[in-house]
Amino acid sequence: MKVLGLVGWSGSGKTTLLAALIPLFAARGLKISTIKHAHHALEFDQPGKDSYRHRHAGAHETMLATAARFALFSEHRGAPEPDLATLLARLAPVDLVLVEGFRSYDFPKIEIFRPILRQPPLWPQMRMMAVATDTALENCPHPVLNLNAPETVACFIIDRLALHKNPAAEE
Repeated sequence: MKVLGLVGWSGSGKTTLLAALIPLFAARGLKISTIKHAHHALEFDQPGKDSYRHRHAGAHETMLATAARFALFSEHRGAPEPDLATLLARLAPVDLVLVEGFRSYDFPKIEIFRPILRQPPLWPQMRMMAVATDTALENCPHPVLNLNAPETVACFIIDRLALHKNPAAEE
């Protein structure tokens, strides 16, 4: 599986771009999965629900399944947070996994950069495949993509990662 990260400061538009890219890739017959890293604790199900009770009773993993989707809850219970490789290994094979977060890991990344946020760019400190922004950038050694043109960003990613239509994706 090929992996691409979208990294940037909070509020830069990572999720907006990611959500715009997915249907563009799907229209080309590519299967896409995503991983989103959160820095804060989340409660995925609700107190009083059966799955919540299973997890809080001590189940290592709990799967909640419906006709439309399933979710797998895996409890760390004091173990270290799983790294990106461990999470990727849990996914079914796809053409591309888009990762939001995990910016300290070494894998291809596009920085989403908006100077209006008054945060420094990440690209001087880490390796980037490109920078997507809504302004001109001086002295940026990476390809600069128009953040407001997701189709152009999608084409760049397809070319750079050599993604080809997967005939199995149409099944």
